[in-house]
Amino acid sequence: MKVVLDTNIFISGIFWKGSSNRIITNWKEGKFTLVTSLESVSEIIKVLKDFKIKLSEGMIKEWIDLIVRNSIIVEPKEKIPIVKDDPKDNIFIETAVTGNVDYIISQDNHLLKLKEFRGIKIITPEEFNKILQ
Repeated sequence: MKVVLDTNIFISGIFWKGSSNRIITNWKEGKFTLVTSLESVSEIIKVLKDFKIKLSEGMIKEWIDLIVRNSIIVEPKEKIPIVKDDPKDNIFIETAVTGNVDYIISQDNHLLKLKEFRGIKIITPEEFNKILQ
């Protein structure tokens, strides 16, 4: 099963216990394949560096290395301007389409309200954890 994780899943999963943290643990244990793009990884770096809870540069590097080493990195081939309210969220749709994934996991209502795009289900961390059980 191939999955795109929104930046908010990484942020929640890194800093707090709960559904997003379980998803990150399941990914590290190889229960699904993470698909990402360089633009998505750049977004994670930017958010981690600017986040109110500070991580050391070393910890940020460890997380990015982990993501890059343990995911399929794709280069989106098409621009898909479907998320009008927050256009930067389109990168997750574009990455998912290029990577031919099954799910986009997000806590972002701009994405979640789409529910599905080209057969890719867009669901919450809680919904995804039920699927993984």
